[in-house]
Amino acid sequence: MLPVRFIEALSAALPASRIVLDPDVMAAHSRDQAAWAPEGRAVALVRPESAEQVRAVVAVCGEDRVPVVPRGAGTGLSGGANAVDGCVLLALDGMDRILEIDRDEQLAVVQPGVVNDSLRAAVAGHGLWYPPDPASSPWSTIGGNAATNAGGVCCVKYGVTRDYVLGLQVVTGTGELVRLGRRTRKGVAGYDLAGLFVGSEGTLGVITEITVRLLRLPRETPRTIVGAFDSLVGAGRAVAATAAAGITPSALELVDRYCLRAVDDWRNMGLTDLGDVLLLGRIDTGDELEAAALQGCFDAAGAVWSTRSTDAEEAEALFSARRLAYPALERLGPVLTEDVCVPRGLVPEMLARIERHAETHGVHIANIAHAGDGNLHPLIVVPAGDDEARTRAQRVFEAILDDAIALGGTVTGEHGVGLLKKRGMHAEVGEDVLALHRAIKSALDPAGIFNPGKII
Repeated sequence: MLPVRFIEALSAALPASRIVLDPDVMAAHSRDQAAWAPEGRAVALVRPESAEQVRAVVAVCGEDRVPVVPRGAGTGLSGGANAVDGCVLLALDGMDRILEIDRDEQLAVVQPGVVNDSLRAAVAGHGLWYPPDPASSPWSTIGGNAATNAGGVCCVKYGVTRDYVLGLQVVTGTGELVRLGRRTRKGVAGYDLAGLFVGSEGTLGVITEITVRLLRLPRETPRTIVGAFDSLVGAGRAVAATAAAGITPSALELVDRYCLRAVDDWRNMGLTDLGDVLLLGRIDTGDELEAAALQGCFDAAGAVWSTRSTDAEEAEALFSARRLAYPALERLGPVLTEDVCVPRGLVPEMLARIERHAETHGVHIANIAHAGDGNLHPLIVVPAGDDEARTRAQRVFEAILDDAIALGGTVTGEHGVGLLKKRGMHAEVGEDVLALHRAIKSALDPAGIFNPGKII
């Protein structure tokens, strides 16, 4: 139990309207979307309106070594935004202003609570494009995307969030407000501290402003290539063949029948009869030869059928189904979401291992994937209230992490470590590298208040 003087100090630092002590409201903000990740009880929820208010909160918390857990929209899938006992929840979704769009320099400056799709829509009006597009882009915030180094459908060609973050404003563990990075396209003065903060999941400081790089809005009409396969492994072979052919689509997504059926049951989109496993490729160069080559890779790998679509509405419907897969599956029961990434040539082997785990342990695994960069999202669906099935699902979850490491991959491609992947991450990087992580954490957060218990 924190002393009354702490709450009094917090109240002195912020307007009363920015502090929430209602237990029900705090509980509603105490976890993200990660199934079964533990959560603690917060002592206060704070909704700052400015970087100065964030700085004031951190300074007060630092005095009493009270944990600070930053959160955006709560769309994370690793437990990274879950409360720990006795913490202050720092909800940044209200800091949602786009501060600047510079068309000539192709950059934007935003507060952390700006929603991904809102930024994309705003810069499109200037002929610009912000490529990172996680499936949660209609709801997730740029601050949360930066905290987890989020990827998405386009990252196979255009990269992840870190590739677009030029600079940050952050509050440090000593309560200082500092700027990291720069606005220029190039710059190597000193360590890349802005890059270090991207993907740090709120464990090193609090991001209060982000300067992002933008691209010119694509002018070509994308071509969508669809291939249907009778097995996951067959679709995996097509992914490996695409990589071997040197083709870089702007998207290459995998969706299995279980996901398509779940979307159909929810939205009645007529997708179930398209095939057992679909690969959705997108070529945005306008090059018909490249589109034909991608289709050729599908066919050579054993596609049951394939087609190239020039109908933008039909193509968008297919990619919408990919985005709807996770919320559609959530309607069936708790979903334990994986996020492993393996070399593209080993995608068939990883998919085969996932299938074997499902059969061996008697669990149902639906599969979606950013297949073009080897980032697989097997979704372990468990009947609500079935504790024995939950235990089996958690065994499979850990086994998949171990398989990814064994194949030279990683336990998380874009969702972050949070709480669910700590054991796997430690196994992946080893004790020597973990010691470096801890040294960096200690240097930047000497009081140990930022999102304790996550990652390391």
